[in-house]
Amino acid sequence: MVVLMKILQVILALSVLIIIHEFGHFMYAKLFRIRVDKFFLFFDLKGIKLFSTKGKFFTKICPKAKDWETEYGIGWLPLGGYCKINGMIDESMDMETIKQDPKPWEFRTKPAWQRLLVMLGGVLNNFIFAIIVYIAIMAIWGSSYVRNEGNAIYTNELGHEMGFRNGDQILKMDDYVPENFGMLQADLARRNVKEVTVLRGSDTVHIYIDKSMIGEVLNTPGLFDLAVPFIVDSVMTGSENASAGLLKDDRIIALDSVSTPFVQDSRKYMETIKGEETVATVLRGSDTLEIPLQVDTSGRIGVYMQIPGISSKEYSVAEAIPAGFKLTFSTIGGYLKDLRLVATPSTEAYKSVGSFIAIGQAFPSKWDWFSFLNILALLSIMLAVMNLLPIPGLDGGHVAFTLYEMIARRKPSDNFLIIAQIIGMALLVMLMILAFGNDIGRLMR
Repeated sequence: MVVLMKILQVILALSVLIIIHEFGHFMYAKLFRIRVDKFFLFFDLKGIKLFSTKGKFFTKICPKAKDWETEYGIGWLPLGGYCKINGMIDESMDMETIKQDPKPWEFRTKPAWQRLLVMLGGVLNNFIFAIIVYIAIMAIWGSSYVRNEGNAIYTNELGHEMGFRNGDQILKMDDYVPENFGMLQADLARRNVKEVTVLRGSDTVHIYIDKSMIGEVLNTPGLFDLAVPFIVDSVMTGSENASAGLLKDDRIIALDSVSTPFVQDSRKYMETIKGEETVATVLRGSDTLEIPLQVDTSGRIGVYMQIPGISSKEYSVAEAIPAGFKLTFSTIGGYLKDLRLVATPSTEAYKSVGSFIAIGQAFPSKWDWFSFLNILALLSIMLAVMNLLPIPGLDGGHVAFTLYEMIARRKPSDNFLIIAQIIGMALLVMLMILAFGNDIGRLMR
């Protein structure tokens, strides 16, 4: 059921983003009176279509569809979608149209500035959509994050190898003072950090970062988990320990003499004593108490812990607009830094490139509008930025050739564009193979 829920979310998210992106091309093409032959969600490889307005079933219901200029449909291969614009050399490689004399309604006969807008239409739509979604998120839920100031990390094996220790408080990354605890791992990778300054107990410690480990940082989640002190907020109603005597602000420092400075330490020990009783050493003010507690069969004691340092802010609709713009542009900046890392082989960040499998893993196992919209906005930005890369086969490749034409006042030949398109498609296929290979490797590990 969990896998099905994730698959449905991936399909829904990609369908929305593909339609929005391709509609950007469609909209500008229609604006400039360029004929659009096909508008398809997913690819109809080998002519196989799940739905088409030119199909027998639909034309029986709507006979006028036979005369529509554009065929609208759904293909069977969910790896994207396309808007086939007449007279344009694209992934369809429609050579018959190109061999004929140019027609007034074709893409290739229009001025360069119009063709440029047609090519940028999809990217613009994706950026605008992300802004709208982030504005809605700010207006409905506001923003909240765990502050870095005053909070400590609980690190994994890679973090220990790099020199970090549980309970370290990260003060600076070079000269940058992190604000958002949840962005610490991304900041470490994106900012080309040379030195991290941490507070360890009462000592200030400098940790020098080995650049060769950045690839592992990108591929190893949980480098900087929040070290949650074992401080009681409340006891769950109906818990076996409801009458054990625990009070708000009690700090459990040990279970059966096993030190538990953080909640994560307690979980490791409680996994070994499921269904048994344990004696908790509790600090209450200046007093130290010993309280018997029952561990349930899932390795929990039925207690809510205090989560330190959460910053929250609510926005009116008017306030949400600039906040949505700001979040969009900061997300774009972060993703550009990620791409720079991927393009630097020494970081091995290319190993973090993922396909639809990685996207599916990002979605929650249960439907949650907040998470879905956040991921949708991020994917919209990723789709826009990726399409701007100057690779033939992507919008950015067409944009680059059009800009060249506008500057040099000379249009690249059709043969050159065809060869460039083939090379670009080959590069995209290799990138797709890399992404699927990375995902399969992660699943096997």
